[in-house]
Amino acid sequence: MKTKIISILTLIALSTSFVGCKKFLDVNNNPNIANNPNVELVLPSAQVAIASVMGAPFQINGSFWAQHWTQSPLASQYKNFDQYQVSSDEYNRPWRNLYAGALTDLKYVYNKAKAEDKKQYMAISRLMSAYTFQVLTDAFGDIPFTEALKGSVADGSIINPKYDNQEAVYDGIIAMIDEAQALIDVNAASHPGTDDLVYQGDMQKWLEFSNTLELKVYMRLSEANPTKAAAGVAALQGADFLSSSAKISYTTTGGSENPLYSEMIGLNGTTNIFASKTCVDFMNNYGDPRVGVFYKPLANGAVVGLTQGDFANSASATGKSLGGYSVGADPTDNNSATAPVYFISLPESEFLQAEAIARGWMTGDDAAHYQSGILASLDAYQTEINNQIDNSIDLTAFGNANGTYSDYIDSMLLYIPYPSTEQDKIEAIINQKWVAMSGNQGFEAWTEMRRTGYPKGMATSVASVIGAGLFPARFLYPTDEINLNPKFPGTKLVTDKVWWDK
Repeated sequence: MKTKIISILTLIALSTSFVGCKKFLDVNNNPNIANNPNVELVLPSAQVAIASVMGAPFQINGSFWAQHWTQSPLASQYKNFDQYQVSSDEYNRPWRNLYAGALTDLKYVYNKAKAEDKKQYMAISRLMSAYTFQVLTDAFGDIPFTEALKGSVADGSIINPKYDNQEAVYDGIIAMIDEAQALIDVNAASHPGTDDLVYQGDMQKWLEFSNTLELKVYMRLSEANPTKAAAGVAALQGADFLSSSAKISYTTTGGSENPLYSEMIGLNGTTNIFASKTCVDFMNNYGDPRVGVFYKPLANGAVVGLTQGDFANSASATGKSLGGYSVGADPTDNNSATAPVYFISLPESEFLQAEAIARGWMTGDDAAHYQSGILASLDAYQTEINNQIDNSIDLTAFGNANGTYSDYIDSMLLYIPYPSTEQDKIEAIINQKWVAMSGNQGFEAWTEMRRTGYPKGMATSVASVIGAGLFPARFLYPTDEINLNPKFPGTKLVTDKVWWDK
């Protein structure tokens, strides 16, 4: 299994490094697919391509704008994120890797699997495509959808696909999920195996993924179209949601490392990522033991964040914490290489259910799901938390320097009780989702901030060039699209909101 994954990841790493030097005309053609390969080879290629984007460029960008991370005063690679002064060039490669790479691969898997009556491959392809299109539209707004991936003669030779409005894209995403659910047979004799890097062909888990993804899609509409959101969520009542996180795992072997770690090593191991004071202070206020996991403790065991955007004064770097290896953010520790990339996490699923119930759109125990979300995130890092305790790192800040894992959890939960009113419940749920996603689901954390406005009271980066009280609301369309697609809908400002951001 490990050898197979390493080979696939190495192939992807090499192919993307060569492809990055080429000029692409559109989002329809993937030059990396050999003639008529087996779906067993192409499916993992697509999954890794998505993870490479979610784990590095979108992880970095999202984590800075969610104020989980900030730029080190001793380096300069990501200053533009703290300044909210991004360039359209920033998004050429991730756009290309998702469209010309992952989505084209997934379309190939779907078509070939359909011809070979491999319905479970078809289902996974549709689900990963729906996930990817949601990421793209949440990042950029209107995107190519109905005419995307149709550059071949058989598909009409559409090399300049039109842009569909975001509401229509969301409708299309829901239709893709529904199609996948109809294809899934948890008892099917023919299904993927280890070539499925997410769930190893376990179709029950893919069914859970489909329900959770659909729940996430409908919850994203909570402010833009609450009536539609409520009806969609209600239809999921009684469905099976995630029992384990959907993620890609990595190793310390070259070619199979976490993509963020790989990027940092490519930058000669320069430490650009510092802990943001915004998130660190929030966690320290109630003794959250994950703070020493998401971030690197100082010699005395404390975790201290840098004010967001305060990279201009090198003296401010003294006594501040770096990103932690458990989220792939410490280039000085090769354990960062093994940090997973999450597509949808178990804590995220629990928080989605909690919010849906709190809004009255599903029945159930929202308080229980809220606590389960917190505990699922803590349990995901229990080994790292215990490692701090076992190595006698001073955790006095959590209320008991000699406490056990259970002691810290019990103490922390006392400080974050579940509220009683609907809006307070939603705020508590999103706040804890934001914490749980620190450094591991940065793009999703920033996206949920845009949807809900939580955590509230967040100050803009001190390095911001867009004005006090303003925050980034979208990624910019890539330069390649601006220059080469005549159907490009026009430039946007980083402060222009996407459709569902009310």
